[in-house]
Amino acid sequence: MSERPSNLDLIWQQTRYQNKIFWRTPVAAFFTLVFPLMFLVLFTAIFGNEEIEGAGITTAQFFAPGLAVFAAASATYTNLAIGTAISRDQGILKRVRGTPLPPWIYIAGRVASAVYIAAIAVIIMMGVAVAFYGVTIYGRTLPSVIVTFLVGVACFAALGMLVAAIAPNGDSTPAITNATLLPVAFISDIFIPTNDPPAWMEFLGGFFPLRHFADPFRDAFDPTLTGAQWDWGSLAYMALWAVVAIVLAVRFFKWEPSKGGGRSRRKDRDQTAAVQ
Repeated sequence: MSERPSNLDLIWQQTRYQNKIFWRTPVAAFFTLVFPLMFLVLFTAIFGNEEIEGAGITTAQFFAPGLAVFAAASATYTNLAIGTAISRDQGILKRVRGTPLPPWIYIAGRVASAVYIAAIAVIIMMGVAVAFYGVTIYGRTLPSVIVTFLVGVACFAALGMLVAAIAPNGDSTPAITNATLLPVAFISDIFIPTNDPPAWMEFLGGFFPLRHFADPFRDAFDPTLTGAQWDWGSLAYMALWAVVAIVLAVRFFKWEPSKGGGRSRRKDRDQTAAVQ
């Protein structure tokens, strides 16, 4: 009798499987990896890549880290929410629960794959920024960059699973994720920095975790700042959001399609490639 694979081996197998599904879905790969990169190219083309007046950094040095954070949030929050909800509609989650594979390992493989894709998105964004736009990476801040990334993607992965848990069906999750992530990205200064914003915008930007992900990540690439750039307050705030999201996701998560919320078999076959 062969020895049962360890939990780590099973998670790795599930992660590889989810990675294959992602790369076989060109639309998902485009919006996760290429779409944020297009913003960097457009912003530097429109505003130039000169030093921002009064900021001491170039346009690319400001925008690239924030857009890398947006790509990482999209890879975890958006992709996990949509892919998990669609899989539930198609009965995949129900079938997985009926196999010997522990359900938590299946979910862990999904999350690990999303984090892996998020890391690729950040590496691509910063690699292009360094190679073509003169962005500088500082060795003294790399530890804080890595930890901020890990805590940030953990937070948005938890939020993505929460959306998958509460969304009525897979068809509604793209609307939910886009209607939440994109507005929050604008008020969190991901796309356009705001000077002297209204009080309500400043409050909401500080309330949601995206700014607490973007600001310390961006500060780690700011040549005007010194030190290792650890932002313990932002890390704790994102961790708090992650814990609350995990508790609520576990509480409301459903493995079976809701009545009337599933897709037709023909539609399932047509959109199987979109499952993540």
